[in-house]
Formats: sequence, structure tokens, C-alpha cells
Amino acid sequence: MKSYLVKTPKFVQRIFPERVWAFPNNNNFVYLTFDDGPIPEITPWVLSLLKKHQAKATFFCIGDNVKKHPEVFKQIITEGHSVGNHTFNHLNGWKIRTEKYIDNCLKFNEILPLFPPLNDNSALTTPSSVLFRPPFGKMTSKQSKILQKKGYKIIMWDVLSADFDATISKEKCLENVLTTIQEGSVIVFHDSLKAADKLKYVLPKVLEYIKEAGFICKAISV
Repeated sequence: MKSYLVKTPKFVQRIFPERVWAFPNNNNFVYLTFDDGPIPEITPWVLSLLKKHQAKATFFCIGDNVKKHPEVFKQIITEGHSVGNHTFNHLNGWKIRTEKYIDNCLKFNEILPLFPPLNDNSALTTPSSVLFRPPFGKMTSKQSKILQKKGYKIIMWDVLSADFDATISKEKCLENVLTTIQEGSVIVFHDSLKAADKLKYVLPKVLEYIKEAGFICKAISV
């Protein structure tokens, strides 16, 4: 039995109003996000498809993957997408002490000086991001408050593709997105090996739908 919601209910969003769930009433923009990369097996494919559709997105990266695959991370930045912190080791905030969780989040920043801004006038080409998404969507209120005091913006979502779920079909994954996306939606995908098969089926169709519906894919920025 699944333990997640495809569409984040409004009451959940109201319980945590300090977190960003969507950007309603926002000029037909939608916000594609990709968690858990970057990895050379999947992320470049995603970037190529986004370029083909002239779409921008936001990549919430695991610090250890950035360290292992700096060339892929640099490609994300070079192609004008925004990046966010997804902790260094993909930690579940509900299962770890707050001090250790925060330290792991901040460890992500230690590798960013290796990627200087490519253009001083472009916020989207600098990796010095203050966007943060908790792995599994799980963090305590205390952890959230500490990161916000340090200047982070906590980015959640209102549409979950569930591309990570091995128990659902690729058709169901596509349905999850197409039946819930609306203006201002923040949609979660994963540029990971676990999600690869579903992502390669779903993402091209979602991008075609977005174009036909008159939406514009925009990267999240502060």
C-alpha cells in the first residue's frame, strides 16, 4: 500500500504555510523538479529533453552525487537551470538528530565554491542556491526553522509523479501528473536509476502536454 499522496491536499499546505508548495496564479508557469541526481546515466538525458522543449527546471541535488559527478552538475548550471540542496547524503529528517541533519545539509555548501558563477548577472547560472528540499519530504519543524533562519527556502510540491514507486505502472505514473497538474504546480520527478524507466516514458509525454496546454516550464528562483 502506497504511503504518499500524488496531490498534496490544501489542508497539508495550510499546516506548513512557511514551506513553498506551489506558485498559484503565476502566468501559466509550471515548475518541473528533479530530485536525487546528478548522475551521468540519467541527468544528461533529462537535460537534452528539456533543451529540445525549451523548458527550464530545478534540480535538487544530493551533495555526494555532485562531488562524484561535477561535470554533470556543471552541465545543469550551464544550461540555465536552477539547483537546490537535497542534503549531502539523502537523509530522512524524521530518523536523524537535528544537529546531524543540519550539518549534512550545510556540507552541501562546501562543494559549491568549485563551481563559480558563469555569469555575474544571472541567478540561474550560479550554484550558490538557497533552495532546499528534504529527502522523502520528511523533516521536523525544528529542522525547517533552523534552515529558514539560515536563509533557505523550503521547496515542497503539489504534484508527485511517483516515478520512484516500483509497484505502479508507467501509465499510472503519467496519469498521476496529467490529472493533477495546474498553473503554478511544482511537480516532482527523480533523475535516478530507480526512476529511470518510468521517467523515460513519462517525461516526454508530460512536456508535450505542457506545450499543448499552454503552460511554460520555469526554474524556481528566489
